[in-house]
Amino acid sequence: MSFSSETKSELCLLRTGKKELAVAECYGILLYGSCFSAREIRLVTSQRDFAARLPRLFRRAFSLDFDELPADAPSGKLRFAITKPEKLLQIFETFGLDVHATLSQHVNFGVLEEDAARCAFVRGAFLSGGSATDPEKGFHLELATSHHSVCRETKSLLQDMGFEPKEAMRGGHALLYFKRADVIADFLTAIGAMNASMGVQTAKVEKDMRNMITRRVNCDSANADKVVAAAQEQLDAIRRIVRSHGLNALPEPLKDTALLRIANPEASLSDLAQLSSPPVTKSCLNHRLKKILSLAERER
Repeated sequence: MSFSSETKSELCLLRTGKKELAVAECYGILLYGSCFSAREIRLVTSQRDFAARLPRLFRRAFSLDFDELPADAPSGKLRFAITKPEKLLQIFETFGLDVHATLSQHVNFGVLEEDAARCAFVRGAFLSGGSATDPEKGFHLELATSHHSVCRETKSLLQDMGFEPKEAMRGGHALLYFKRADVIADFLTAIGAMNASMGVQTAKVEKDMRNMITRRVNCDSANADKVVAAAQEQLDAIRRIVRSHGLNALPEPLKDTALLRIANPEASLSDLAQLSSPPVTKSCLNHRLKKILSLAERER
């Protein structure tokens, strides 16, 4: 099962609640569904749990049943429809709409004055026209509707709820979408999908940790490369001095440092400082190696 389907299944476990919340959820479902007009309401879904919730939700919100119910099939699309004029009139009036005058759909904010009603509306919009990418693969959640005015008005509603969705168009549908994991998690929490929200947050933490480990490994690898390059430069300098005058020509501290480097060609400055007898500071050892490099440069 996809992450979207799991999230919608979780949302469908929620109780329909008070009638006004059921009305708000149905409003989101209809505006983000297949068809919501004065002649027909049509909802099509392949999500079984959502299909089971729809009749209960419409009964709670409007005290009516669908005129067309899907066949009892194990797979495929499930279609619900309402075509009787008296039922359509009742639904439109519940939303404060004129069934005869409405040419394009809009969000009637008067139906969604309470915070709980707004959350229910957005939940319905997600159940009907939403999708979310598996957080293990990426972070993307969107709401899609064929009503462009509804998209703009839903954006305003989401902004009132503290969200800032981005807008786009795809195949004649208007989209609102989020790309940030923390915002998606907050959105899912707001509509009641707590488990899905936790899944997004967990995936973000794991992804951040993997990125941090990768950065550290790359950093360690780069530092190791620097240590090797510096050691090679020092060894080349020591060889030049050996060829020219021999190590005995060096002052005793520099001679000891040169021998230490020859014996430990891959050691870091910190390790060489500890291996010195007696031990010296990293700064002191670095100063001695720079002196060796300077002497070798003169020989060149």
